[in-house]
Amino acid sequence: MYSSLAIQMSRPHPTTRSSSQLVPNEMTWTLQKMYTTEVVDVRQSELSGGCVIPRPTLLGTPHPHLSSGEETSELRLRESLENDVTDAKYGFRRVADHLERTGFLINMHTTEILDEDKRLISAMDYYFIQEDDTRFKVSLPFKPYFYILTKKDCTQEVSAYLTKKFSGSLTKAEVMTKEDLDLPNHLIGLKQTYLKLSFLTVTDLVKVRRELMSAVRKNREREKNNTYYTEMLTNALASKGTTKKSTDHMENIIDIREYDVPYHVRVSIDMKIFCGLWYDIRSQGNDVPIITKRDDLIERPDPIVLAFDIETTKLPLKFPDANSDQIMMISYMIDGQGYLITNREIISSDIEDFEYTPKPEFEGLFTIFNEPDEMGLIQRFFEHILDVKPHIFVTYNGDFFDWPFVEARAAVHDLDMKTEIGFSRNREGVYACRPSMHMDCLWYKAVLFCTFRV
Repeated sequence: MYSSLAIQMSRPHPTTRSSSQLVPNEMTWTLQKMYTTEVVDVRQSELSGGCVIPRPTLLGTPHPHLSSGEETSELRLRESLENDVTDAKYGFRRVADHLERTGFLINMHTTEILDEDKRLISAMDYYFIQEDDTRFKVSLPFKPYFYILTKKDCTQEVSAYLTKKFSGSLTKAEVMTKEDLDLPNHLIGLKQTYLKLSFLTVTDLVKVRRELMSAVRKNREREKNNTYYTEMLTNALASKGTTKKSTDHMENIIDIREYDVPYHVRVSIDMKIFCGLWYDIRSQGNDVPIITKRDDLIERPDPIVLAFDIETTKLPLKFPDANSDQIMMISYMIDGQGYLITNREIISSDIEDFEYTPKPEFEGLFTIFNEPDEMGLIQRFFEHILDVKPHIFVTYNGDFFDWPFVEARAAVHDLDMKTEIGFSRNREGVYACRPSMHMDCLWYKAVLFCTFRV
């Protein structure tokens, strides 16, 4: 039931690669057939970005470097190593042998790894489940990129200029011809010439993109202010074989395309690797792994789903306060088996195992853990999570109550929830974990309500 909710998440338009198309930062089953076209569409993208409909990202954490390009390599490397530790706790260890495996792709995340020259490079971590339910992950390096459009006959000069100006960040500049929906006669096969700029990391891309976007804005404003006489003069010079070129090559950049496509979406489109499908993975030690789709395998493995709820103390007519109130019970179900953890500092006596079956089709056998205090309750919950290693966590209003309350009460007892089980609040204000997915059903209820109202 829970996995079907993820399948129903809204998807972007399946036939365009415009930079204004935005999708959730992290993907699960929803990417199975998200992008099917093989045509690169460099449709005009406004520099201010696309129109974004506010909604929560429920399935993972955003890339940590998209808005913090000034971070040092040491901090980014440390963060990457910490992510590897968290992934290993859930059974997803990076393979570095020379074996071939068959796995179902359940999740993906952006990361950074060291190349053979000990430089940080951007890559994708792919999380797989094998037919025997064992888990592993592989890292696929991929250079992020975007396109720029230059004035006529200025492409080579701009390429040489940018390569020199951004020598520490820009790794490659190559001339490409792409379909451009802004061309008046694009339907008859006319194509536009673009300069493709590639980088080692997303951090480098963001740094260069920021400067180029500023230049493009200025150039557009300058074009708007050109008089009719200036246009006539330019055309007259062009008819005589004289093209006016600016000595400042930044002034020859007139547009920037696909600059805001999220990194994981970029890799998924270009490499044709999507969640919710089976693949053969041939790892090659420290070399790039070979990932091949298996069209003959259709049946999906059953994910481990943990749905939980907490009960807390509170003062009369007051909302629970994590600074003073305690967690007195945590109830949760794992694939139909119920569990209840009690805090005996609050509960007067031990509770025996019991059965709660509201309907015959919803049989509920509950195993009870009576813990002496709140610290024991939280530790038992964390230990059970790492023992079961769920693929999906389900809550109702967990982003605003359950997870924050557990995190705060764990901190009171010197327990760091992120260190223990990998969950923390991301930059969008929702709780997420790299190797596992969180589905707050309150959001789905809100989405369904708004859908029916429309």
